[in-house]
Amino acid sequence: MNSWVKDSIQKINADLHRSADTHLFKLDIPKLANIDIYLKDESTHPTGSLKHRLARSLFLYALCNGKINQTTTIIEASSGSTAVSEAYFSRMLGLPFIAVMPRSTAQSKIKLIEMYGGQCHFVDSASQMHGESLRLAAELGGYFMDQFKHAERATDWRGNNNIAQSIFQQMERERYPVPEWVVMSAGTGGTSATLGRYILYQGFNTKLVVVDPENSVFYDSYMTKDTTLVSDKSSRIEGIGRPKVELSFQPDVINQMIKIPDTASVATIHWLEKLIGRKAGPSTGANLWGVLQLAKDMLDNNQAGSIVSVMCDSGERYLDTYYNQAWVAQNIGDLTADSKALEWWLDQN
Repeated sequence: MNSWVKDSIQKINADLHRSADTHLFKLDIPKLANIDIYLKDESTHPTGSLKHRLARSLFLYALCNGKINQTTTIIEASSGSTAVSEAYFSRMLGLPFIAVMPRSTAQSKIKLIEMYGGQCHFVDSASQMHGESLRLAAELGGYFMDQFKHAERATDWRGNNNIAQSIFQQMERERYPVPEWVVMSAGTGGTSATLGRYILYQGFNTKLVVVDPENSVFYDSYMTKDTTLVSDKSSRIEGIGRPKVELSFQPDVINQMIKIPDTASVATIHWLEKLIGRKAGPSTGANLWGVLQLAKDMLDNNQAGSIVSVMCDSGERYLDTYYNQAWVAQNIGDLTADSKALEWWLDQN
């Protein structure tokens, strides 16, 4: 192994060693006396999202497979958060970085990528990202990270402080330490694969449910077992949902999937802000709406237990979109019915 690769791995591992784990916080929901809901707050990573873990793993995977040297241009297909995190690690290693992303990506994410020294290369839709990334990599002699292919294999699902190990360790002193459910949305499918594999590996009775937004084919593929499905539409919930079944999506470790209306995802992040005083990104809304559906089923069946999900990133990245009423009305729709349904959970009666 050459000295530059060794130094690069050391830098990435040193960055991890400096980082504290992310907090697992419990939601106070009046309707749930015997059901505890937790969110793993991944917004506190150095680059502000769950994708910091993925980017670190992807860089280590590429370095240890001999794919990157000191002159390699890093290229990624990303709607934002993965690109932000990969730009951070690219700058750490002194490598040029190009993010291939839809033109509709939030301006705040674009600014973050550029702040870390990355460039943004725009396409018209999510379905064009993969092909354009391959073209750029060939043209520039660069390396396409391809999160949608490598996410499920780059992370050590057996442990090594992955998100699954962290969640279950943090739950050890809670009144229901082994969750009934872990709920996760799918972008690459890598995090759900890590969670599902870890649960099976450790022999927990926890079930994994994956939530999916509109205009994504993961749910339909899971239900029909057809991995060739393709959509001509893009997800309106940034960071999750895909127009094709990605290689990192591992349906065999999933116990259940739930399709989440986009209006419900967005309404839920506004409801969550009332509950905790903090803004979360829209994928967190999809996660939490799914959690509440499972909690309602447990409530109706007089079950006790815990449910864990993930706060994927901060809502501060989406002030001009999902927290802009005019933008939501034009691009997502009317949130009134879903917002009213959510208020029931905070009713003390």
